[in-house]
Amino acid sequence: MPEFPTSPATILFPEALRMSSPLRIQVAKRTMATATHLAALGQQTFIEAFAADNKAEDMAQYVAENFSPEIQWAELQQPETIFLLAYFQETPVGYAKLKLNATLGLQSEKTTHSQLEIERLYVQEDWIGTGLGASLMRRAIEEAKLNGCRAVVLGVWEKNLRALEFYRRFGFKTIGQHAFVLGTDVQQDLILRKGL
Repeated sequence: MPEFPTSPATILFPEALRMSSPLRIQVAKRTMATATHLAALGQQTFIEAFAADNKAEDMAQYVAENFSPEIQWAELQQPETIFLLAYFQETPVGYAKLKLNATLGLQSEKTTHSQLEIERLYVQEDWIGTGLGASLMRRAIEEAKLNGCRAVVLGVWEKNLRALEFYRRFGFKTIGQHAFVLGTDVQQDLILRKGL
């Protein structure tokens, strides 16, 4: 497979060479317009990923509590939070929310090992299977390295077998679990880690 140019700001995809407009990933700007895009994309992709396996009222509560433009705006202002946005023809089609200096999975919050947490990584349903999710993951790992992190961690629903297989292909290993509350439903997430 040929190599394609990459930079910390933008990655062009092999698929882009067959399209009229490049597909790109970039660090999201900290603007209200970005917050609005993230809210819509977050709602859509979360519902697409989990609505079939969860109660409608639990989904509605979670989406309302996590994906408004105001909430996304507040998250964009956090200095240790980085959003990556994937665009096709200027339309956001996927994203990742990253957190520097994350404590997920650490035995002690005083541990000095720097790690990056992938708090969210989603692509629109039509883009599943195109390689966009893998490109977002590679870009997240690159961001971790650029920030001097020694590991990448994430939480994934124990019943999300497709996501578990995806993460394991990137070398993530299960190191624990924690509760994830979706509306009124307390679920179990597995904690996965990849050393860098």
